[in-house]
Amino acid sequence: MSSEESKKLDDDDDDQELVTFKDLGVTDVLCETCETLKWKTPTKIQKEAIPVALQGKDIIGLAETGSGKTGAFAIPILQALLENPQRYFALILTPTRELAFQISEQIEALGSSIGVKCAVIVGGMDMMAQSLMLAKKPHIIIATPGRLVDHLENTKGFSLRNLKVLVMDEADRILNMDFEEEVDKILKVIPRERRTFLFSATMTKKVQKLHRASLVDPVRVEVSTKFQTVEQLQQYYIFIPVKYKDVYLVHILNEMAGNSFMVFMATCNGTVRVALLLRNLGLDAIPLHGQMTQNKRLASLNKFKSKSRSILISTDVSSRGLDIPHVDVVINFDMPTHSKDYIHRVGRTARAGRSGKAITLVTQYDIELYQRIEQLISKKLPLYQVEDDEVMCLQERVSEAQRLAKMNMKDMGDKKGKRDLDDDEEGAMGVRKKNIGRNKSNKSKKFKKK
Repeated sequence: MSSEESKKLDDDDDDQELVTFKDLGVTDVLCETCETLKWKTPTKIQKEAIPVALQGKDIIGLAETGSGKTGAFAIPILQALLENPQRYFALILTPTRELAFQISEQIEALGSSIGVKCAVIVGGMDMMAQSLMLAKKPHIIIATPGRLVDHLENTKGFSLRNLKVLVMDEADRILNMDFEEEVDKILKVIPRERRTFLFSATMTKKVQKLHRASLVDPVRVEVSTKFQTVEQLQQYYIFIPVKYKDVYLVHILNEMAGNSFMVFMATCNGTVRVALLLRNLGLDAIPLHGQMTQNKRLASLNKFKSKSRSILISTDVSSRGLDIPHVDVVINFDMPTHSKDYIHRVGRTARAGRSGKAITLVTQYDIELYQRIEQLISKKLPLYQVEDDEVMCLQERVSEAQRLAKMNMKDMGDKKGKRDLDDDEEGAMGVRKKNIGRNKSNKSKKFKKK
């Protein structure tokens, strides 16, 4: 890099430091909360979106993952609430339950000094308990579209006729998950006279259609036009035969022990199998996937966030929007079928200016998918260097752990039926002895004697 280029970068950094939340027009009480939360300076999307939102305009925001979108819509909503306190003031639609809870946490933290009340309305939770939450008339509702429609149709006394702000976060994903019908129903029952913020990582045809239908003269705020990963992220690939994937995964986890990992899988069953396999090798892995009950999903996430587990084995349910600051390494155990999902997965690390690593396991069946990813991010990734002989030393231990994992899954399946096969049972995943089969048979003998 030339000295002129580096000077330009330094100048850019200085410019960034000069802009504070106060400069953007944010009220003092919220600026103080931002300081408490260690939000020192606004991110690019916040700098672009907040002043426009404070002027009362509709926004369509395009920003890469991990860019601080939540703050970009939460701060203007809270400031508007301060000026005009009202129940059922804002509705935030999200594609996944985890993201809904995360947004709620961030808004409650931001609004802690002004007493803002939020309600999270998502599937997998008790409808009656949610009805009681809605009866308390929160200021802000954070919801997945399907469950919100259930309440609009079935919960007496609940309506959004006086709603002032609608936010659609990760709009591209809401529509990709076929929530179009639900979104249409919601748009029909909320006031036309409202403000709408639509945030999306990509401008798909469906998002364009939604933007034409639901926004009035929106200001387009775009932080990143091309798909990219952050500069602080070191990305690698490793080319291996499919039958040795487990062995290479264990080797990488051992070699980089002490870090926290997110390992992405293609299937729910895969997450449980690999979590059990790693547990049988003494590694503290925990699964997270869409077939777990909501409480168990939150429990898994909280254990990983609180660092009581260092390895989260997950499907793409956690690849977008979730902000877990301490993820050091992302491993793509299974290749994402959509290239854009790669960006969202690796975006779980190297967040907010930190560095991070991403390693993708590429087998003989993944070459075409991998080439698409390289094309999308306009980068040729370097090869992650490993000593193959060292890796294969683990083969015997891994084979034994695979055999035990298979038995564990069969036990879980026999006991609970296929429906709950994938839940994170502390008995199956927790502090479990390696001679698990023996322990079970001993217990059953004692039971028979009784």
